[in-house]
Amino acid sequence: MPLDVVDLKQFYASPLGRYARQAIMAGVRARWDSVQGMAIAGVGYAIPYLDDLRDEAERTFALMPGSQGVVVWPQGGLGAAALIDPFELPLRDSVVDRLLVIHALETSEDPASFLEELWRILAPGGHLIVVAPNRRGGWSRRDSTPFGYGQPFSRRQLTELLRHALFTPVHWAEALHVPPFSSTMLLRLAPVIERLGTVLNLPFAGLHMIEATKQIYRPALAGRRSRASARLSTVLIPTSGRLADKRMADRRSR
Repeated sequence: MPLDVVDLKQFYASPLGRYARQAIMAGVRARWDSVQGMAIAGVGYAIPYLDDLRDEAERTFALMPGSQGVVVWPQGGLGAAALIDPFELPLRDSVVDRLLVIHALETSEDPASFLEELWRILAPGGHLIVVAPNRRGGWSRRDSTPFGYGQPFSRRQLTELLRHALFTPVHWAEALHVPPFSSTMLLRLAPVIERLGTVLNLPFAGLHMIEATKQIYRPALAGRRSRASARLSTVLIPTSGRLADKRMADRRSR
């Protein structure tokens, strides 16, 4: 089931959404402490996180699936958000240094093809971070948050998907150990609970955060070619009987 951009905006404006952004952004910054001079794209609904990276990066793009909808971003500047087909991204091959994928993979109709397209636009040596609901966590079981929509994953499932698309996972982390409730008292305790969950490696966090790099030995257009080939069909062109007889006679004379 696709997410709606209006619901996503409302979630991130709520106290629970602000906490979720803080916890996820801490995980991103733990891996990408500096993005100076890099080209960064967020795929899905990554605007709350791109806001933190935009001033430091050379270029930032927000790529939002058509089923989700798009918003104007950034406010008060040149537009850098686009409504896209997730299987035909409007970027050239190997142009993005960092990719943040959030609110996208779990609602994709074809996660494997989607990851192949991300492989295409990521530069050699580039990194991506995939944020996806944990199938064992409480956040994937409640549709009161955006992480309760779509298909949740286990760590093994995400790892296999990434490797199949020729990404090499280099770091695994989890976020949102706090239950998905808007209790004021619980949110006050959330930073402490989050630290304990990380230190103790508790298994029921709400989200997986997997960082991976691009393997560079596959032709960049392989995925696109295979999808294009799948759309082609054989066409038989009829010929007259005399022309067919003449061609058969020519073959025999050789």
